[in-house]
Amino acid sequence: MPLVQRISTFLRSPRGQQLIDRGRRELAKPENQRRLKQLATRLSGRR
Repeated sequence: MPLVQRISTFLRSPRGQQLIDRGRRELAKPENQRRLKQLATRLSGRR
């Protein structure tokens, strides 16, 4: 089974849905949003 298909299948599974929900909750936190913006700024500065 191709990797992309395996990932898609996993994301539709109950465990995959739990991880998606957890990720959304973490991204909703202001501290994590700030850290992501800092990371994006650092990465874009390397180009």
